[in-house]
Amino acid sequence: MVKAVGLVSGGLDSILALKIMLDQGIDIIALTFITPFCSPNKKEFEQRVRSITKKFSIPIKVISLGEDYIEMIRNPAHGYGKHLNPCIDCRVFMLKKAKQFMKENGASFVFTGEVMGQRPMSQRKAQLQLIEKEADLEGLILRPLSAKLLEPTTPEKEGWVRRESLLSLEGRQRTEQIKLAEKFGIKNYSWPAGGCKLTDPQFAARLKEAFEHGEESMHDIKLLNYGRHFRLPSGTKVVVGRNEEENKVISGLAQENNLLLEVIGFAGPTTLLLSPKDKKDPELAASICVRYSDFDKRGEADVMVKGKGVVRAGPIAPWRLEEFRIS
Repeated sequence: MVKAVGLVSGGLDSILALKIMLDQGIDIIALTFITPFCSPNKKEFEQRVRSITKKFSIPIKVISLGEDYIEMIRNPAHGYGKHLNPCIDCRVFMLKKAKQFMKENGASFVFTGEVMGQRPMSQRKAQLQLIEKEADLEGLILRPLSAKLLEPTTPEKEGWVRRESLLSLEGRQRTEQIKLAEKFGIKNYSWPAGGCKLTDPQFAARLKEAFEHGEESMHDIKLLNYGRHFRLPSGTKVVVGRNEEENKVISGLAQENNLLLEVIGFAGPTTLLLSPKDKKDPELAASICVRYSDFDKRGEADVMVKGKGVVRAGPIAPWRLEEFRIS
């Protein structure tokens, strides 16, 4: 049996690609990448892809992308889409890793659930060819759902797969995919497969602002997913939890040089002050913390700064709060 690496995104297209390749008798190893920008979250995404491969009795390798991936996001050779989404560079990055995985596991080619024209930045014919070339996988990426619209690949030329059994899907409409799912008895699928937060304008703005202040570690990126964010005049950041769940997460993300604040005697948020740079930073963070608490907004409240003791602070003025808000 010919062995291939199948990239699994968790959506209907990649499920159909798996089914088509299994029907051709290909020995498949599934590969999925988890980025810091997955939507839904990492745990939900991994559960989804593992349930898919379990259904097909296919082994899967899950790779979490880290610092080198963030560096690519900061400096994409082919630029961004509408927001902070470097789709071409992202695809090249993943396919280079897929090639390495292919060699390590004795596989002969890679296949994906991509449909030509479905994503305007990275799935037009010219972009698909560019991505193949830059990933050094020319002829070795098979796209079963659109193969008949593309040049024959090595697997087709060598007779490892039957070209006549591949498809010619194109565009953003998914009517044909739904019909195929019914034909194959595939149910409870999710499509499109989650999403990428880099295409979300609010998250992209947060990330861009963080990059501008040198906040580019995995810890910094993870923190962007939670709370309200504020930039103080000193340049440091304050993150305020919006609910009990976020309070717990933010508290857990606090590092040694960070300060955690909570109003004493009143329900309110956990507030995280990253690396104070000015002696006024704790006072400002305390004022923000009080503003979002159940304190009656008159006078001053006691705010516990963990590891530093108690400070007195009144709620910050709304207009000043908006000056600091990262929107």
